[in-house]
Formats: sequence, C-alpha cells, structure tokens
Amino acid sequence: MDAWNDDLQEQELSAVSYFPQDQELVITGVEREPKQKYRYLVSFGQYVLSVHEDIMIKYRMISGNVFWKHELEEIVLADEKQKGYVQALKYLERKSRTRKEIQIRLLEKETSQDVIEDVLARLSREGLVNDAIYAQQWAEQRITSQRKGKAWVRQELRQKGVDKLLITEALDGVSPDQEYQSALIIGRKKWNQSKGELLDKKRKTGSYLMRRGFSGEQVRQVLNQVIQEDDLQDIDDDDFECE
Repeated sequence: MDAWNDDLQEQELSAVSYFPQDQELVITGVEREPKQKYRYLVSFGQYVLSVHEDIMIKYRMISGNVFWKHELEEIVLADEKQKGYVQALKYLERKSRTRKEIQIRLLEKETSQDVIEDVLARLSREGLVNDAIYAQQWAEQRITSQRKGKAWVRQELRQKGVDKLLITEALDGVSPDQEYQSALIIGRKKWNQSKGELLDKKRKTGSYLMRRGFSGEQVRQVLNQVIQEDDLQDIDDDDFECE
C-alpha cells in the first residue's frame, strides 16, 4: 500500500498541470529515477517531472536552467512521444510488427492517439515498420514454410490490420506453383496417414487442405496427383470450393 501511495504521489507531482502558470521555474535538482532505465526526475523546488534521458539532454534540463510552464508542457508532450517510441521499439525487439499491432500495443499502454500517430510516422521514416514488406515476408513464409494456403494467409493479414491492396500484392508475389507444391507436400502426408477406402481418403485429405486455405482447384490437383501416385482409379470427382 505504501508503494502504491508513493507512485500516486509521484504521478501527482509529475503532472505539469500542477505547476504555477506565470512564474519562472528553476531546476533545483536532477537525479536518476529508481528502477526506471534512462529516466530522470527533474525537480523545480516542490514540483517534479519525470523525463527520458534523451528529452532531458535535448532541452538542456540541468540544474539552474529556467523554464516556463508552457515550455514544460511542450517537454511533457515530447516525453510522451519518446516514451511511446521506446515502448514500440521494445515491442519490435523479438519480431516485426504491423502498424495495427503497434497501435493496439500502445493503446494498451494508455498512449494517446496523437502520440501513437507520431510514433508510427517516426517508425515508418526509420524503416522500422513497413506493412508492405511485412505482408510480403509473411505470405512467403507462411505458404512455403508453414504450408498454408493463400486464403488462410489473407485472413491472417487482415486480422493484423494490413491494407487489402498490400495483402493482394503480397499474395501475388507467391506463384501458384509455390502454393501448389506446399499443398502437395502436406496433402501427400495427410493422404498416407488417412485410413479407409479411396472416397474416405479423398474427403479427409480434401477437407484438410481446404481448412488450411488452399483453393478448390489446387485441392483437386493434389488429389489427382496422390491418387495417381497410388496407382488408383478415381471413382468420384468431388467438388471442392474455396469458402
């Protein structure tokens, strides 16, 4: 409870709205913020601001320097943008993300929409977020390595907030033959694992491929190929339509 009260008090002291309006504010002390990497507590007598190291350096926030409240409001906004940027970088450490994924993450951190837009613009300028490249890499990896069909990948990219045009361009970058080869690899495996008569194996394998996002035409091609490999006579040409 004491720790919670301390945090609350610090938030109240750090809010620039509590600072006097028409009065010079002199920095009386600067110290590292406990347990917060790269953040500092800048004191103006009884008032305190928590700022990122980069912001502190940019605005020359050192002991003895004087600020006005409107200048501190600008600094607070810059700090919020820097904080959002750092959070986004941390989120990008393990793997690439889409703009939508980063936006959702920052909203979860209670970041304002204006700050989020600024962060996304900065990440775009620096080449750290690019939905077109992301979609291309995702489509190729999911289809050729994870053996998913284009319909499956299209839905995944939609859920990640990628623009429809970018999705189409990314999927067009994967050839029909590449997709077919992936379907054939997993279709052949499913066929060999399936029990029953020819019709049972066709239905099991066909349904399996459809669930993984392959088109009805590709499913038919795969079934014809595995039946031919087994030297069997097809007795029923089931229609497999893409959902």
